[in-house]
Amino acid sequence: MVEGERPSDLLAARRAKLDRLRAAGIDPFPHDFPGVVPIAEATAGWDHLQPGEETERPYRVAGRLAARRGQGKMAFLDLVDLSGRLQLQARVDVLGSEPMERLLELDLGDIVGVDGTIFRTRRGELTLRVDDYAVLAKSLRPPPDKHHGLTDVETRFRRRELDLLANVEARELFVMRARIVTALRRYLDDHGFIEVETPVLQPLYGGALARPFVTHHNALNRDLYLRIATELYLKRCVVGGLERVYELGKDFRNEGVSFKHNPEFTMVEWYEAYADYGAVMDRVEVAVGQVAEACGYDGEVDLSPPWRRVTLREAIRERCGVDVMAHRDRESLAEAIVGAGLEGYDTQERSWPALVDDLLSREVEPHITDPVFIVDYPKELSPFAKDHRSEPGLVERFEAFCSGMEIANGFTELNDPDEQRRRFEAQQRLALAGDEEAQPYDEVFVEALEQGMPPTGGVGLGIDRLVMLMTGRRSIREVVLFPAMRD
Repeated sequence: MVEGERPSDLLAARRAKLDRLRAAGIDPFPHDFPGVVPIAEATAGWDHLQPGEETERPYRVAGRLAARRGQGKMAFLDLVDLSGRLQLQARVDVLGSEPMERLLELDLGDIVGVDGTIFRTRRGELTLRVDDYAVLAKSLRPPPDKHHGLTDVETRFRRRELDLLANVEARELFVMRARIVTALRRYLDDHGFIEVETPVLQPLYGGALARPFVTHHNALNRDLYLRIATELYLKRCVVGGLERVYELGKDFRNEGVSFKHNPEFTMVEWYEAYADYGAVMDRVEVAVGQVAEACGYDGEVDLSPPWRRVTLREAIRERCGVDVMAHRDRESLAEAIVGAGLEGYDTQERSWPALVDDLLSREVEPHITDPVFIVDYPKELSPFAKDHRSEPGLVERFEAFCSGMEIANGFTELNDPDEQRRRFEAQQRLALAGDEEAQPYDEVFVEALEQGMPPTGGVGLGIDRLVMLMTGRRSIREVVLFPAMRD
């Protein structure tokens, strides 16, 4: 911006140029521009071209104008698309005086399509000589500063389109996210899993310990819940004979916003008949390792299998000296927490399972660097996991942690309908005692189990956190295109 020039002056100047284009009979927003190839394709294969050497190879490219140098009879412009940047050479003896004048009047940020031929300048830069061009979209607002980019964090997250325009790293991040999702899908598809879609709006939420979002369906005149997990529906698919099944999609939990929590997040859950939690852990570490390799991950954390495995009891005891399984009621555990000198715990209101979860999330999770499976959880924390085959009071559950956060949660799935009914009843008692994250009773799911579900292992793997891990980001807002923001 020129010193003393107001933003409104810039907008007015761009709109005046829009009017001049229309007055000249040029549509500044045409319907299409067929035959475009990515810039990377146009520039590939020309390493042998010597300075000053020309070709007769025509290309049609399109993108945003990112820079302009020169006036009069010849000018150079930079065109940018997702695949890269290309220098354009515009000459009046090729284009004609009026087209040349209109080209030089275009603004940075305008989207243009160009037909031309490749050559290498005498200074050695691969360039497209402009034979013809078309305005494809007139930009009525100036792009972010090309020298400093877009650095304000709030603006980057609230106006992600500007972040993507200004920062190559942002575009590369979300391309990487797409590659991670594709690689994970490919792994599951290649191993016999079937991708399905289950309801996002559910008459009864379940499958996780979380508070739901509630909405109202006018035609049915009933409240519905945005799903907090896909677990119960996917296990009903297993009951129906889909023995390896997965869903990758959005879940919604009405919880606080933090560096690792967004109320709407992406999760993949998969369920495998005739497997237990040990087999699922094996598959998780192999899948993550293969995805990392496929996507070119080169971070400091070694994601290749095998990952360390430690019981929840030992993980908490090693970190803070509290043996949760030696204190099996709320009062006793609360005394142990106070006796260990741990502060900030709501020992009066939180239930026993909630306090155990607090110890894990506050004392253990933040200190984990390398990937680890924490296994064998108390039954009270896991209403859908099968009883441990050798440890009374525990269930066969694991959580995978890495870089200070949970990335996956899985079980040997409970398939005894009578035991599932008892677990739901226990959750009801917790809800009556004030636990807002307790599971509601789902009789339809119990009846599905009564049809018979084979031994099954299942897991939920957080996509957003996996992307954080593989791209080195420390905030979930970095890896979600349009994160939830406070007013």
